[in-house]
Amino acid sequence: MRYPGRLEGGSGVKSLVIAFAMYSKLPMPRVEWDEKSLSRALWWFPAVGLAAGGLLWLWLRLSQLLGLSTVLCAAGALLLPVAVSGGIHLDGFCDTCDALSSHQSRERKLEILKDSHTGAFAIICCCLYLICFFAVWCEALPAGRETWVLALGPVLSRSLSGLFAAVLPNARGSGLLAAFTAPMDAVKARCVLGLWTAAAGGAMALLSPWAGAGALAGAALVCLYYTVMSRRQFGGITGDLAGFFLQLCELAVVLGAAVGMRLEVFG
Repeated sequence: MRYPGRLEGGSGVKSLVIAFAMYSKLPMPRVEWDEKSLSRALWWFPAVGLAAGGLLWLWLRLSQLLGLSTVLCAAGALLLPVAVSGGIHLDGFCDTCDALSSHQSRERKLEILKDSHTGAFAIICCCLYLICFFAVWCEALPAGRETWVLALGPVLSRSLSGLFAAVLPNARGSGLLAAFTAPMDAVKARCVLGLWTAAAGGAMALLSPWAGAGALAGAALVCLYYTVMSRRQFGGITGDLAGFFLQLCELAVVLGAAVGMRLEVFG
């Protein structure tokens, strides 16, 4: 049956639309959320990063051409990806900070993740995160190929976040993340998201070896922390933890790129 205003197409197109509809605020046509389309939606999660990264690159280039101040350019670079995602990942970051700050049992931490109320520690951690990220952007404002490296950050973070969703166990076995991971072919998902990760990481290293290496080193450290922390504290991952990782990864990528650019100058 056809519905007015509803997109008709293959499962690949539907999966792409579902990924954008779920993980961005960009307007999308309505599609049927059937099991086959859901099973491949995470394959297209990095494509949302492509859109966010493309807009980020345009902002950085426009700021350079117009000679905007460092403060204004950094503020835009910080807020643009949040605006594209609608803050869904930042919300997961806040919920995870609340749970980690509780120092409760694993079961209680998982309950806190589901609590709709925002705790004091979540607000404090969110403010500290945004201040730190803003400061890092002020130090990392690039010129030339380094702009592309930073613009690929949202692609890399989403590729890795999706890859971990296909590799690490689900802490609850239910919830929004489980709705995407339960029907998917884990082996195929790992291959597709692994290719996304390799493509983004390889492009970063080729475009600017110093900035790219710094960005990849930062992402690798966050990956190590995320793997250990999620298993030890929660027994696996959830959608909130995936958002927590994504936000930390994006911060680490920009920080690592900034350090790499400084080392290149002194090298």
